[in-house]
Amino acid sequence: MTQQGVIHFITVAVLAYFILLNLGYLTLNILSLVSLYRMSQEKIVESLPQVITGLEPAISILVPAYNEETTIAASIRSMLQLAYSEFEIVVINDGSKDATLDVLKREFELSPFPEAVNARIETKPVRGIYRSALHRQLRVIDKENGGKADSLNAGINLARYELFCGVDADSILERDSLQRVARPFLRDSRMVATGGTVRVANGCEVQGGFLTKVGLPSNLLALFQVVEYLRAFLFGRLGWSQINAMLIISGAFGLFKTEVVVAAGGYRPKTIGEDMELVVRMHRMLRDQGIPYRAEFVPDPVCWTEVPEDRTTLRNQRIRWQRGLSESLTSNWGLMFSRHGGPPGWIAFPFMVLFEWLGPVVELGGYAFMLFAWSFGLISWEACAIFLFVALGLGILLSASGLLLEEMAFHLYPTMKQIGVLACIVVLENFGYRQMNTWWRLIGLYRWAANSKSSWGEMKRKGSWQQKQ
Repeated sequence: MTQQGVIHFITVAVLAYFILLNLGYLTLNILSLVSLYRMSQEKIVESLPQVITGLEPAISILVPAYNEETTIAASIRSMLQLAYSEFEIVVINDGSKDATLDVLKREFELSPFPEAVNARIETKPVRGIYRSALHRQLRVIDKENGGKADSLNAGINLARYELFCGVDADSILERDSLQRVARPFLRDSRMVATGGTVRVANGCEVQGGFLTKVGLPSNLLALFQVVEYLRAFLFGRLGWSQINAMLIISGAFGLFKTEVVVAAGGYRPKTIGEDMELVVRMHRMLRDQGIPYRAEFVPDPVCWTEVPEDRTTLRNQRIRWQRGLSESLTSNWGLMFSRHGGPPGWIAFPFMVLFEWLGPVVELGGYAFMLFAWSFGLISWEACAIFLFVALGLGILLSASGLLLEEMAFHLYPTMKQIGVLACIVVLENFGYRQMNTWWRLIGLYRWAANSKSSWGEMKRKGSWQQKQ
């Protein structure tokens, strides 16, 4: 093959990759629209007077906490005020180096509480268990540091109820979030897991554990993440959920059937992306065993979380996420194209491998090749323009559709100024921010391949969205 033939082949391959990537996301978008329309019909019934039946399954809320002294008290207060018939809160202090445990003791009047632990999953040693004198449903585990997955396993060992909900310590739940995320378990006995929407708390106001005002952050990096979260949850996970192929349930807000998770072996401590790895493993286990099941994304339960506002913390987070994706996929290869794989094994898994796992290599390689080839006259400016339209123009379109879905279905950002700001961010994120993220993802892929040391890591919390009472 001649040099020009090679250039032509690579050009077509790069364009085809970006077109397929955007067509895949467009398909998820259409599935999400269908789901949101169905939800709008159901809301007509929900608007009628509702009676709390008391038949909802009891839930254990597990809150792993590592160096969360700035946000832990507000987060726990919000959870204590959830509108739900029966639940408990188990906070797991994972060997924090700051005053996380002291804050919990002071704010909730904790006292030592000797309790036998059913150690169904092996964890790091537990140093003590505490119970609140103010709230009977609040307990705290103090354990040696083992990472987020190990903390969740410790919480599962102490959990009393048939369902558990993993919630990040820096998160704020809306009052009806637990009711809504648990609703699929009442509707379908096959349900094993559900996940809710995670939104950016930066720029919002919280008082006494309640979200009192929805706002936008002033920090540009946080603004970019507002759009990212809208896109990822509203047409990413919602779309996959429609075909029972959702491979990710956010560790910030997910509800699981306890016994199924225990049967799967719990969370894997040596995995960075413990939330995705567990969900993929559950798909593989249940399909291998031929057990009918459902895992759904429920878009209206909202969990508000603080996102990074500095470049270093955001970079480390995205590197961890890509490493977690790598570990989740490579440790569950048996699901892809397996005999009983169904939509998770035949559609979602290959999509994740091609467009999410290997995406950083192809995307950055595509940018570099097209710009190099155009600079040296190897391809026409028309070909380069087509590439930029596909890579950037369709990216803007997809982000804009995520914002449109948010406005149509939930309208959480009430002012035209806020919508205008987000519309500008939809465009701006495609010129630098998205490419920077792709570079960080490539670093994460490299570090996974090099098997370098990994950890849960720390995140700088400002807690500026919390208002003093």
